[in-house]
Amino acid sequence: MPWEVVQVEAYSGYRGMERPLAFVWQGRRHEVAEVIDRWYEGGRSPKDVKLDYFKVRTSEGAEHILRYNALFDAWAVRVTD
Repeated sequence: MPWEVVQVEAYSGYRGMERPLAFVWQGRRHEVAEVIDRWYEGGRSPKDVKLDYFKVRTSEGAEHILRYNALFDAWAVRVTD
């Protein structure tokens, strides 16, 4: 399944987009009940785009991967179920 652009409500602490709280996908708002896992990619050199990944479980029990692209300040979602 390809990545789809989504709007995300995120907790923004001192480090910026620290963790997703909810996201709007397919016309519905999905609350994040749990962040199952988190990992990073890129950002080691100026040419690398820094990407933050969050595997989340929604309040409905579905699992998704959310990706934050810091360069474009953009979020995307991928379903894992």
